[in-house]
Parts: sequence; structure tokens; C-alpha cells
Amino acid sequence: MDPTHLHQIAVEAMRSRGLLPAFAPQALQEAEAARRTGPERNGTILDLRHLTWFSIDNDDTRDLDQLSVAEPLAAGSTRLLVAVADVDALVRPGGAVDGHAAVNTTSVYTAAGVFPMLPEVLSTDLTSLHEGQERLAVVVDMQVAADGTVSASDIYRATVLNRAKLTYDAVSAWLDGAAPPPPQIASVPGLEDQVRWHDTLAGQLRQWRQTRGALNVNTVSARPVFEDGQLVDLRPDEKNRAKELIADLMIAANGATARFLMDKGFPSLRRLLQAPRRWDRIVALAASHGVPLPAAPDALALDRFLSARRLADPAGFADLSLAVVKMLGSGEYAAAPATAPGAPAATGLGHFGLAVNDYAHSTAPNRRFPDLVTQRLLKAALAGEAPPYSAEQLTEIARHCTLQEDNASKVERQVLKAAAAWLLQGRIGEVFDAIVTGAAAKGTFVRISRPLLEGRVVRGFEGLDVGDKLRVRLLAVDAEKSFIDFERA
Repeated sequence: MDPTHLHQIAVEAMRSRGLLPAFAPQALQEAEAARRTGPERNGTILDLRHLTWFSIDNDDTRDLDQLSVAEPLAAGSTRLLVAVADVDALVRPGGAVDGHAAVNTTSVYTAAGVFPMLPEVLSTDLTSLHEGQERLAVVVDMQVAADGTVSASDIYRATVLNRAKLTYDAVSAWLDGAAPPPPQIASVPGLEDQVRWHDTLAGQLRQWRQTRGALNVNTVSARPVFEDGQLVDLRPDEKNRAKELIADLMIAANGATARFLMDKGFPSLRRLLQAPRRWDRIVALAASHGVPLPAAPDALALDRFLSARRLADPAGFADLSLAVVKMLGSGEYAAAPATAPGAPAATGLGHFGLAVNDYAHSTAPNRRFPDLVTQRLLKAALAGEAPPYSAEQLTEIARHCTLQEDNASKVERQVLKAAAAWLLQGRIGEVFDAIVTGAAAKGTFVRISRPLLEGRVVRGFEGLDVGDKLRVRLLAVDAEKSFIDFERA
């Protein structure tokens, strides 16, 4: 399948789910005009360009949202600074660019390419924290104790300079002792110490969350592989040490952000994951491995079971993780009302999977609208201004962002399925090992591992439930309609 055809399928999928596949001319003109006018620089902005800031991201990432830098303090504690791109400085509320972002609410990452939330003149240039480029940022400044607790934090605006753009795979292989260091380690003074401090710090933050029941899962997503412009495979895009490192730092920064807004008496947008509705199915899954779980949702008990399975069966852990994640359900956005200083926080806004109570998405404003909204709230609080959004507006934004995130996921899956169906065209009748990823009235779905893709079981699905393993035979594919049909073998 050539990329042009796949791109057209993606465009149609976007439109059918209420997502805008292209920017209006006015939005593109507005983004281009930002190059001439430059960012607003009102208020206090610290100059932190001298610090050894660096980024770690995918090899092909061009929209860099955050940098970090750390310094050891006394008694085993560490100061961690996370700088988030000041996207709001170039995207004015109510403008055409903001309007597009508010409709889509997220960048959509399909097998046919990325449909960015912001025009690329912004997201991959002016508001991206590129190596060697001076940029405005909102900095989350945290003190992390040796046990992984964030004991103090502050937020302020600053100018920053990315000293090194590192990649997940290269950093991970180096930290694991499987490859030489990335070239910047030798060329940027202090960078080696920085990455090693970060690695230690991430472990402390993760350990603290895991003592509270943060779930240690390892899910795998499919990455399209192209050769000479043609799709040739869908391979697993797996977690690694560097990805976990960055995730741990961002969870800490997102928690500090939520608490900062709460302390300022501001409303906020929260990211939450309720206790799982299908806990009974998780209990049954654990029981099938000989492990009893409590009758009521218990994150600590679930994480103990997962950690034991990771050790007992490393090869099967990704499939087990996938089953548990599907039963946990998806996260959602919710508005947290403003509370008076000292008053108790709103309840029911925690994140079951991360074992944190206060959590706001804030570290990716180039590609997620809730993060841009949160950034505007932060900057208003810093400037001593009233919140730029009312509680009612935030409630509506939260509802719409949850809806569009779901739509974006469906588009990503549909395009991936179209690509997968095309890859499987000559393999009708073949039998594959599979795991059930969905079982509902609309159908029973399974995932196979080579190529890594999902399809529907149209025969013999009776009695199947999420997490079950079975053999399936490929019955039919239709790339245009993104159909991949299996029967139980």
C-alpha cells in the first residue's frame, strides 16, 4: 500500500469522527505571523539558559515539549527542573490556531503520518524546544527527597536552551550497558552526570509511587515500518529504560502542577482513572495464575501480582499487561473546582493506575489541548490575574477532550487496521496465536503479534473474554473498510 492511499483513508477517518484533518488558511496565516511578531514576554521571566538542559524523545520527534535538568542536594535529595514549552506565548486564546486545537484537542498519530494539533511552523519550530535554540518555558521546580517524595515545588517562567537532543533507544542502550554513549555525552560538559542523576531520580520517584500501588505494566504498541515509501511491517514499539525515566519525571511535574493551581485557589483540568469497573475480571485473571486478589479494587495487591508475573514469565508479561490495561479502562479529563486555601481538595479525582491523587496533564502543550489550557491557568496564577476559564468552561473542555481523545484513538486504530489488512492480504487461512483485547456487544477483538495487529473474531467467539489466549484463523481482510476477520481455530 502506498502512503498516499493510506493517507486518504486517514483523512476520511478523521472527518467521519469529527476531527479536522487540515488547518484552515486563516490558522496557517496566523501561525506564520507568529514568526514575525515573536512571543509575548510580560511579567517576570528568569534567564536559565546557562543550565545543562536536555531532552530525550523518539528518534523522529520534532515537536519537543519538555526539557529537564537536575542537581544533587544534601541528604540524598535532588532538585529537578522540568521546562515545558511556552506554547501559550504564541497561540492566543480565541484565535484561528486555538480554534483548531480546541476542536481536535490532540495530535493524531496514524500509520499514514501525524495530523498535528498545531501548525508545524509552531509545533515543530517556534514552540518546539530544539537543540541550540533559545525558548520561553514554564518551569516546574521540584525538590525530591531520597525516598521519592516531592517535598517542595514551585512554578515560574524562564528562558531555556536545549543543550542536547537525545533519543530513547540510544540512551536506554547506553544505560543498560549494551551500547556506547550517545555522541553528545562527550561533547556537552556535565551531560553524563545529568543523565545518570535523572536515571537514579526516576527510580526513586517510581519506587515511591509503587509503594502506594502504581501499576508496573508493560504494554506494546504497533509501529509501522516503511521501506522505499512502502509499508512492509508492523513491529512492536516497546517500553525501555529511557522512556520510563521521562514518564516518571513527567508524572512528578504533572502532580506538582495540579497542587500549584489548587494552592492558588484556581480551578484546574485533571487527568483521572477511576477504580476499574471490571475488577471482578481482573480477580479472575489473577486467580487463573493461582493468585487471590481482594474483592474490592486494590492497586497495591494488583501491582504485587503484576510484579510477580513480570519475574515469573517475562515473555508473556506484555500480553498480561494488555489484558489488565483493557480491563482498567481508559483515563478521562475532569474539571476540579477552585478550593479556598487550606480547604480539602475535591475527592474522586485520583488516578488509579499511577497511584496519585492530584494529576493534571501539563507537559505536552504542543500536542494536547488540556496541557495548553493548564498552561494558561498557570500563567494567570503567576501574573496574579483571574482564571482565564470558568469552572463551567473547564467542565465542557474536559468532556470534549475526553471525547476527542477517544475519537483520535479510533482513527489511529482504523488506519493501523487498514495498513494491517493490506499486509495480510496474501495470508488468508493462516493460523495465529492471539489474545482477546475486547469483548462486548459490538464484537470480540483479538490481537496477534506478527505482524502486531488487532482483528475481530466473527466465528467461535462465544464465551471469550478479555485476557483469554487462543488460536485464530484469518478469514478475510478489507483494507478500504479496515476489516480483519478471524475465526477461532
